[in-house]
Parts: sequence; C-alpha cells; structure tokens
Amino acid sequence: MQRLRIHIQGIVQGVGFRPFVHKLVQSHGLKGYIKNSSSGVEMELEGERETLEHFVQELPEKAPKLAVIERLSCSYSDELCGFEDFRILESKTEALRNTLISPDICICDDCLREMRDKKDRRYAYPFINCTNCGPRFTIIKDIPYDRAKTSMSEFPMCPDCEREYSDIEDRRYHAQPDCCPDCGPEVFYLDAEGKRLEGDGIELAREKLRAGGIVAIKGLGGIHLACRVDDEKIVRELRRRKQRDEKPFAIMCRDAECAKQLCHVSAEEQRILESFRRPIVLLRKKQRGMEHISGNDYVGVMLPYTPLHYLLFGEDIDMLVMTSANLSDKPMMFKNDEALEELQGIADGYLLHNREIQTRCDDSLCWVLDGREYFARRSRGYVPFPISSAKPLRQILACGAEQKASFCLSRGSYVFPSQHIGDLKNLETFSNYAQQIRHFQRMFDICPEVLVCDLHPDYMSTEYAAERAEDENIKLIRVQHHHAHMASCMADNSFDGKAIGLVWDGTGLGTDGSIWGAECLIGDYRSFERFGSILPIPLPGGDRAMKEIQRVAWSLLQASGLDASHIENAGTYKMMLENGLNCPESSGMGRLFDGVSALVGIKQKCSYEGQAAVLLEAVAEDDEGVYPISFTGDILRFDWRDMIRAMVSDMDSGAAAGRIAARFMNTLVEMAVLQCKAAREYSGLDTAALSGGSFQNMYIMSRLPKRLEAEGFRVLRHHRVSCNDEGLSLGQLMIANAKTEDI
Repeated sequence: MQRLRIHIQGIVQGVGFRPFVHKLVQSHGLKGYIKNSSSGVEMELEGERETLEHFVQELPEKAPKLAVIERLSCSYSDELCGFEDFRILESKTEALRNTLISPDICICDDCLREMRDKKDRRYAYPFINCTNCGPRFTIIKDIPYDRAKTSMSEFPMCPDCEREYSDIEDRRYHAQPDCCPDCGPEVFYLDAEGKRLEGDGIELAREKLRAGGIVAIKGLGGIHLACRVDDEKIVRELRRRKQRDEKPFAIMCRDAECAKQLCHVSAEEQRILESFRRPIVLLRKKQRGMEHISGNDYVGVMLPYTPLHYLLFGEDIDMLVMTSANLSDKPMMFKNDEALEELQGIADGYLLHNREIQTRCDDSLCWVLDGREYFARRSRGYVPFPISSAKPLRQILACGAEQKASFCLSRGSYVFPSQHIGDLKNLETFSNYAQQIRHFQRMFDICPEVLVCDLHPDYMSTEYAAERAEDENIKLIRVQHHHAHMASCMADNSFDGKAIGLVWDGTGLGTDGSIWGAECLIGDYRSFERFGSILPIPLPGGDRAMKEIQRVAWSLLQASGLDASHIENAGTYKMMLENGLNCPESSGMGRLFDGVSALVGIKQKCSYEGQAAVLLEAVAEDDEGVYPISFTGDILRFDWRDMIRAMVSDMDSGAAAGRIAARFMNTLVEMAVLQCKAAREYSGLDTAALSGGSFQNMYIMSRLPKRLEAEGFRVLRHHRVSCNDEGLSLGQLMIANAKTEDI
C-alpha cells in the first residue's frame, strides 16, 4: 500500500471533472479525497502501487472532453493516512479565484438525444445542458462559478433538477445551468413591431424563415440575423437593411454533409467544424457563385451549437444565413430591448429568450491550416481559455491596437486573451472594451502591475492605457506595433529566443515616426532591429486611399515611371504629391495589395477592410511565374517598381487578371525568402515567425512556409491567437514582461 498525492493544473471546474474522478476512483477501489486548490485540483489516494499507476495513466486519457489537464504532478509516499472512503472536500472561495473557466460549448450528444426523445422530460427544450455542454463564459457574473453568480440565479431549480444537481452519479452533477421546462428559461417570438405572439416561439420563427423573412435570433453570446440562403432576393434585402453591401455573410448548415453540398470539406476541416467549440470555418467553394453570400472563394460555415439552433432547423431547413446583429461597426447586440429598438426595420421577427447574456461573445472564425485552427477571430468556444507560459509572468494588462481590438491579462503561468471586441471606432465598442477588461480582472483576480500599449498616440486603446496608468500610478510601456506582432507569433508557439520576424500588415507606427507595414525584423521579446521592409508607397489623401484604392494604383504607376493619366483624378493626386499635401508614405503590405488589385481592375473602391486583398487572392489562377525582384536602401527594402513595370507589360500583352494576381503573390513569396535568407546570413538565426493581417492570405500561407522550410528555416505560424491585430496584445504582454523581469 502507498499514498499518492496528485496536483493538476488546467480547466477542471464546471466541466464534470469531480464526478469523473469519483467514478474512476471507485472503479479502481481506491480511497482518499479531491479538492480544489489555489492553482487547480489536489488529490490524495491510497492503494496498491500498480493500481495507483493505472489510475494516473487513465486520468488524462478518460477525462471529460471539456477538462484540460495542462500539468499533472505525482508523488508517492509509504506513509499512509488510513482513508476509509473517497470524499470531495469543500474549497475556500478565495482558492476558486485561481481556477480556470471553461468556454461556452455546443450541445453534447447525450443532451441532443434526450432533447429528441419524446419520452424525456426535456423533450424539445431549448436550454437543455449538462456538465459536458452548454453556456459557461457568457453567463458568468463573478466567481466562484456557481449558479448564484450566473444568469441562472433568476431560475431556482425544481426538485427534479435539484436532485440531479446533487447526485454525483448523475451527468448533471454541479452543472450550474441545469434546468428544465418547469424551472428554466423560456423562448418567445415577437413580430416586427415587437408584439409577443402566442404559440411555439421556435415554430413561429421557422414559419417566418420559410416564408422568406429575416429573423433576429438570440443565442449564447449575442443575437444573430437569419434568413434563407437559397433566396438571393431576401439575402440582398438583408444586405440593404443592414447596410452591408459586400462583406461576406456566414451561414449555418444543418450538418457537415449539408456543408459539403456547397464547399470542399477536408477531414481536418470537418473535425474542427464538428468539434465542441463549433467555430465558423472558412471553406473553399466547390464552384464560383453564391455572390450574394460571399464574393470570394471562401464561405464561412458553422454548424448548430445550441439546442435552440437544432430545434430551429427541424427537418426541413438545411442552411441559413447567420450574421451578427450589429450596426455601423457597433458591437454585437446581446440584450432583448436593444434588439427590439435597434433592429426596427431590419428584422421581420424576433426569437428571444429570458436568460440574460452577461458577456457578449461573437462566433470564432478560422481557416484550417496544417490540421489546426488558423484564426481570423478567436472568440466563442475558445475564450476565456488561457495560453500557458513556461515561466511565471507578472500581472500585466496589454491593451492591444485599434482595429480588431483585444486585450490580454496575465497571472502566474497563464495569459488570458480576450474575446473579439471589434474596431474601437465608437463609444459603444470602447465601452464594451473597458467593461470586458474589468470583467476579466474580476474573474481571474488580476490587479495589473504594468500596462502596455501601442506606440500610436491616437489609438483609443493607447489613450485608455495612458489615462489608467496615470490615474492608478502604474508603469506604462509602449511597444512598436510590428514588434508586438512578431512577439505574438513567438508566444503562440511557446518560443523563447531570437528570431527573424516577417510581419506583413496594413499600418503600424514605426519607431522613426513613419508608417510601417511589411517588415522583416530581427530580435526577441526584449528588443528588435528593422532589417528589411518594402519601398514606401505615397498615399494621396491619407486614410482615404485605404478605401479609394485607385489612389494607391496611381502611386505605384507614377513611382514606376509609367503612365497613370487614365486613373480618375490623376492630376489632383500629382498635385498633392508634388506639393506634399496630405500624401503620407506607407510601407504597408496591405497597401501594396490594394494598389495591385486596383491596377489589374479587380476593385477600385473598398467597402470593408482587406477586401481588395481577398478578391485578388480569389481570382488567382494556377501559374508559377515570378516577376523581377530587386532591393534598395540602407535596410533591405523590396523595390516593387520592377515588379509593377513587368505587371503592366503583362497587362498590355492581354494577360488575365488571375494570372497577374498569381505572379504577384508568387513574387512576394520569393521576395520574403530572399529577405529571410539575407537576415539569416546577417544574424545567424534560422527561425522565422510569420505574423500580421496580410498572412490571412491562404495562397501565400500554402506556399511561403514550405519555401522557407525548404531553405532550412524553422517556421513559426499562428494557431492559438489571430495573426491580425486581434492577436497583437499577446505580443505586447510578452514584451512588457521581458522588459520588467529585472525590475
């Protein structure tokens, strides 16, 4: 006989971990106890050494799917306590503040089966859940995570639910959202004027959708607008009402087989599509078309993830447009009264419920790259799961950037990236940003010792950090935008050393006061040097050139010594450049994509950020051609002028836009390889970290890493946070921690 002490760190609260351990202990005939500790779970067990070892082996193998065991340490002793049984010990409230919280997850197979069973007391109940599924993050008001501190506090459990909740042998043991039709929330349907209609709310919504209506549907983390996918007229009407002319819509399909009717779905894509996290997965269309849904090669597809969604599809609806209900860059709506007021004239009906959403959380959005998620947006299903660090971190708040805003908080060995917040363009989004920072601090009991923000003085996130640092007398560190991107990719891959950072995005303030955006950096968390970039591009009209991208095309032609007189307002742009009137220069890769897209006639004006680059990628054909590559300047700048001249020559020869697009992106891939090889020769480093929004281009990401690896590089790419500005706060935090380690 021996005594075994086990310490587990990870997500082990509110995920059915203790009932699982109880059953596993019983199956092995062991005795002892389990309790929550300040850093996870502690257990002590007594039994034969061989039995204890089998128990330890099965613990991670059979753990509930929502449990995440990050670290498991064991120590054996011959000194016995003489346990008589196995007990679950109560833990102190303060200890629970250091445990992790599960994200919201989709309905499990057991609950889905019960919901479809006419003999079950929860038949057709849209809030069915258990310890293995349902809401978590979006209903929590505070911790410890118990019913009294969630949205379910308004719904006292009936005797039957109470009995399940208290029975350790039951699947709903300590499931805080546990409820049934007798004691839980309810759904209801309102017409376009907000009048509540009698009858089955879900069936009324189904009728409206089948008839070609637009219905606002309240889900886990917010409200969606839904309509039929196969009715192009109503989809375009939704675009008109929502003032979303061209940006793609996501769709929800009944199942993966339904998605395969529209898109190519690999085994890896299907695995992530059907995972309990249920992100929107960007899938390639089987054929061109569906322009009313998406104007590019990809369609964002998700599967139902709540009981309500499954009931809504019924047996006769296969797919629906499912887009966030938000207006004019405001955050996703999540309150009933807000939807009824703001969606007047947009929604033809409202399927709502009376369980409050405490924290809005948009759908996650990703590609599948190398068998893993490659995020455009990390949110529902993943947040607030942390990223672990190999070494302890200070308590730091990293405030992120301006577009695709996010923040990160750290404590101990964990970094907690926030959910998608949005662009900090208006008071509503900024208020949500500040509120979520406070909520995360409260949930994880973090009091920042250091604040970190971007160099750009006009970002609202920078202003927030500066004001708070002054008010609370906290140290403030400002970090260069692209250094933060590079550090984010390094941290995403648990890399702690020096690397070559290839960072391609649209805009970021450089240390020299100019606009950077296609950078080759060399450095680590503490410091960096700018080794390479691209030739700066004049932007007539400044920010206007980011939407009216024919201005950028004019600059590319003019700088390359080519005729640009055919471009509208060419004379005005020339005057602005010659007189230095609002014509800043940018080395942004996003601007180069914009200019080339306009140059080859794909797009002249953009209706959303990144549209020109997305459409350029979409038209690319199979072509291995590469345009001339040359470099110039004190730092290794790609001189795109030779490329532009060759591109125009192709156009004059009648080459298709798709061929030119492919050759352009092939040229960028080869340019990047040459830049990294030169950086390796200079520094001796052979690790390359790829970050920045321009690396959301799957044409480039399917080629560049392979080319670098063929040249002997170790390539780091994102897989836990977004490569765009949303993931940048992770890099800020790691840089700040490195800079304050010795303080």
